[in-house]
Amino acid sequence: MTLLKKLHVQVLIALVAAIIIGFAAPGWAVAMKPLGQAFIALLKMMLAPIVFVTLVHGLTHVQDMRKLGRLGVKSLAYFEVVSTVAMLVGFVLVNLVQPGDGLHATNLAESSAAIKATSSAGEISVTSYLLSLIPHTLVDAFAKGDIIQVLLISLLAGIAINRTCGPESIAVRALDEAQTILFKMLGFIMKLAPLGAFGAMAAAIGSYGGDTLLYLLKLIAVYYAASLFFVFGVLGSISWSIGLPFMAVLRLIRDEILLVFGTASGEVAFPRLIEKLKRSGCDEVVVGFVLPAGYSFNLDGTAIYMAIAVGFIAQATDTPFSLWQQLGLLAVLSITSKGGTTVAGGAFIKLAATLQSVHVLPLSGLGLLFGIDRIMATATALTNIVGNTVAVFAIARWEGSFDSNAFAQATGKQPGRSLLRPSAAAIREAQAEAKAEAVATSSSSTLRS
Repeated sequence: MTLLKKLHVQVLIALVAAIIIGFAAPGWAVAMKPLGQAFIALLKMMLAPIVFVTLVHGLTHVQDMRKLGRLGVKSLAYFEVVSTVAMLVGFVLVNLVQPGDGLHATNLAESSAAIKATSSAGEISVTSYLLSLIPHTLVDAFAKGDIIQVLLISLLAGIAINRTCGPESIAVRALDEAQTILFKMLGFIMKLAPLGAFGAMAAAIGSYGGDTLLYLLKLIAVYYAASLFFVFGVLGSISWSIGLPFMAVLRLIRDEILLVFGTASGEVAFPRLIEKLKRSGCDEVVVGFVLPAGYSFNLDGTAIYMAIAVGFIAQATDTPFSLWQQLGLLAVLSITSKGGTTVAGGAFIKLAATLQSVHVLPLSGLGLLFGIDRIMATATALTNIVGNTVAVFAIARWEGSFDSNAFAQATGKQPGRSLLRPSAAAIREAQAEAKAEAVATSSSSTLRS
């Protein structure tokens, strides 16, 4: 009975039940779709306020704002390098295996779903993308739930409070209370996780049936193989290089992995990841900055998906696509894979927008991918959340803002030596912040007594 109280066990049981019902009673299974939609909507509702209070609360305790600039540079450098490696993994594998070779789908009509996705995606330009990062109003960013816009507002608010308010100000205490309340609300919502995972998975199986699991099996196998290689080969190596046992990191986020597997949405894992990463030794500022930024700029699974998808479309439609053309398109994809949403289907929308902008492959090829997008989206979301989890740990260790004892307590594994060594300035700042926080905590305790 104790085992059944664990969240990951409950979600796993729900997923098995969903698969059984999806095959046995497809009609009933499809009717369960609102359960998954409602659960995802509840979690998306929590994203913007949690990002805001976490980052702002962390910034109020930063002693030297140079740390924030250094954190931004390191994060963006890490994101670009790792996501480029992810794209190259997909690029190499799709060219070696050539899953679309011999399909000869040269007379495809554009499906209505693909046309709708393409029209909604619009044209891509650097200017429009950069302008989209700025919300129309402060309220608009929270209303839309755009993480990168909320991140921008949080940075401005956190720096402003840091410069104008002391550690004992009403604003800082209110943020602390708000954070506690939001995570308590999150705890209530997470009790519905098995129900949400059941509804989302049952609807997916019931809608497409067993045929979809066999449709374009070679492409699916190539994509999952590339994702697994990247997760265990590349991300596993990064985890080893920073002295953290990779399997311990995966066990730490196993609840979130199962949730994402059931819903094919990385956003369902976001609120809990913030809580777990902080509890596992990562500094609050690092978590509050790197994780939201990673959800927009460190989409490793999306990078693999887009590289494999364009290669498959070229092969399947017999479109001449030289090595130089492929490398040029990869350069474009390295930009267009960033930003946007991490919900199911987000990668497909980005791919549609890219193909419409560059005009090197037939848009009709998107129809080949649309039927299996739900299956592909699962691997995309899983790769994205594992990649962002490792990114937070890597930046925290690089910044010297990591508590080894907290990690050992959360995972049962003692961290080893990290090859990403923090600079002397970063170590001094981390020590100064820890000392200031200890003084603030002591003063607060004295006042309460």
